[in-house]
Amino acid sequence: MGKGLSLWFACSSILILTAASISISYNIWLALLLGALCVLNIGWGFIIKARLRRKAESKLPSS
Repeated sequence: MGKGLSLWFACSSILILTAASISISYNIWLALLLGALCVLNIGWGFIIKARLRRKAESKLPSS
């Protein structure tokens, strides 16, 4: 995964968790929703990383 894409997933996860921590004092359901969204965002990052790695490995010539 490129540095730009890694930075995107890291920053977006930090922003979502920051919003979740702020929303704890206002609405617990919103905080839980944002927490779940953050977990999904991190998981999606790992999925994309694995797909890109698999794609790069399939392009390598086998010897």
